[in-house]
Amino acid sequence: MSLSPLDDYPVHQIAETIRHVGTSDRNFYDRYYFNCHPGVDADDPLFLIVGLGQYPNLGVCDGFAVLRRGDDHVVFRASRALGDDRMDLSVGPLRIEVLEGLHRLRVVLDASDEAPDLSFDLVFTSDVPANLEARHFHRQLERVTFDTQRFVQTGTWQGTLTVDGETLPVTEDRWRGNRDRSWGVRPVGEAEPPGRRADPAIAATQSFFWIYSIMQFDGFSVITVIQEDAEGRRIVEDATRVWADRSREPQWLGRPEHELRFVPGTREVATSTLRFRRPGEPGGPDEIVTVGCEPVLPHYLGVGTGYGLEQDWRHGMWQGDLVVQGLRENVSEIEPWKKILCPVDNLARFTLSEGGDTHTGAGLFEIGVIGPHRRYGFTGLSDVAP
Repeated sequence: MSLSPLDDYPVHQIAETIRHVGTSDRNFYDRYYFNCHPGVDADDPLFLIVGLGQYPNLGVCDGFAVLRRGDDHVVFRASRALGDDRMDLSVGPLRIEVLEGLHRLRVVLDASDEAPDLSFDLVFTSDVPANLEARHFHRQLERVTFDTQRFVQTGTWQGTLTVDGETLPVTEDRWRGNRDRSWGVRPVGEAEPPGRRADPAIAATQSFFWIYSIMQFDGFSVITVIQEDAEGRRIVEDATRVWADRSREPQWLGRPEHELRFVPGTREVATSTLRFRRPGEPGGPDEIVTVGCEPVLPHYLGVGTGYGLEQDWRHGMWQGDLVVQGLRENVSEIEPWKKILCPVDNLARFTLSEGGDTHTGAGLFEIGVIGPHRRYGFTGLSDVAP
């Protein structure tokens, strides 16, 4: 049993050193996610996403950065042996520095021979408090597949971003985004034998319907989470407004509802409407907030980054003591099956209406409609919108 510097802080939750978590489940993870963009009205829109995760029971730490710009899909990815020190937030040339907890973080990707197309040195500063989302729990055939907790916050970015040798200044007056921290149990690492889940009658019913939208407006941000099964039953949901004025408590907006319109021949969302319905005062009308969502730049998050599309590189999979790779492909050449099975992180424009007021904003509209979903007419993995 080994100690680490973090063991010198009073943060223990179980009678173990910090390097050991409170479950032996192989799928325990602890991860950072960031996204960064210059706005939806930029002449040259781009969307950068960065992630770094530790997988204590698999002995692995890995990270990625993926950029969508025009038709370019540029990926950096790296993996290493985890080691003893949970405060070491680096993997190869990628590192995260917590400058001020729940407020300011630095994210750095140094230039490398293995992934020369992308590098950056960026500082995130929050513009709203961190918001703790609803706990996510799901069981499949008695096996707990999700038991996770996450907090999220929006903010601004400053620093530099270098793409193909061109260095772009990142200034907090224009560059926005969100970041989150999540931990718990979710499928990671090498694929496990499916066992009973391979039964065709069971496999045919498995689906993943997911909306995760983080919207930035002047003075507040809106956080929406929806997961449903194939019949539309809710597994997790959340709809919260977080105010920039930190003296104000977050506001529950009510039950979130969705109306998606798909690009014909795909499962990609062309536009969508989210409605939040909150019960009004006795005898009065319900309070309804409506948000129109317009995707501006789809980002195929799962391609090359470890979300399960490629069987040789998955989050938490053992690659060796240290492996660093760079990948690149044209978005127009990504195989259609990958786009169908991939969660899409859309950079999106939002228009929020409540009462007689209208607010415009931008941010993340993440969508995954994988497998059957009764409401939208999908009956299996491969069918698409008419």
